[in-house]
Amino acid sequence: MLRVRATRRPKWWRFLHPLMAIIPLVIGPVRSKADASMDAAERLLAAYPDHLRGIEGNALVWRDGTRMRIDDGRGPKEFAALISDPDLKDMFSMPYFAGSGGNPPSRDADPGRARNHEFFARMYGDCRRGEVEKHLVEITWLPRKAPRRIKVTSVNGVAEKLAAVSRELDELPASFDVFLTPPAGTYICRPIAGTDLRSAHGYGIAIDIATRRADYWRWSRPHADGILSYRNAIPMEIVSIFEKHGFIWGGRWYHFDTMHFEYRPELIQPAP
Repeated sequence: MLRVRATRRPKWWRFLHPLMAIIPLVIGPVRSKADASMDAAERLLAAYPDHLRGIEGNALVWRDGTRMRIDDGRGPKEFAALISDPDLKDMFSMPYFAGSGGNPPSRDADPGRARNHEFFARMYGDCRRGEVEKHLVEITWLPRKAPRRIKVTSVNGVAEKLAAVSRELDELPASFDVFLTPPAGTYICRPIAGTDLRSAHGYGIAIDIATRRADYWRWSRPHADGILSYRNAIPMEIVSIFEKHGFIWGGRWYHFDTMHFEYRPELIQPAP
């Protein structure tokens, strides 16, 4: 009878073997492109049920039957391409953790700056064609502290959610007022400064709060090695109120814009 000799394992195996069960718990499962695409599509479906109907293969299906590719097949993108021409999956490539402290982001970590403009123009309209204005409504910003009339879109209930943010901010102590009033702007049909990309303000989903205590990366001078020095003075109490209602904060970006908030509920996930 043929006898099979057992393979002797090296001595280090008895130390490595228990770790093999632990490593996946620490670093998480390896995700395929299909997993990432499905996760992106499902989060969009959950955030925008009035507009989106389902997922078919690599397509996100809108309620009018329009299909939009989730993954454009170009593979991982460099940072510049990720910002300028992201597919739907790419919008989730940098996680946005709500509720975390105001620690400086790592280099080029800009969760939310990758916007697929075809997606947002279909949902909110193209302001260059006058499609956004018909959905704009006025709300009163800080009706108790220093009332100002501002315009934002009614699509997806953004106006109602920003009004709810305003009511909660109105209840904060007077020491917060310097960060909130006067607001620096909501809807405006313009590109992002220094680019030809459409600003979130052009969809009526963004607000810049008072600039007096705000910091913006284009106003700062980078170090000799090109690294930006993160700056922020906005209290986290203000940030938490916005995030609770589905707005992300530009202060969580390496290319920081601490006055900026925009409605992006699909991105928000709790801090680990």
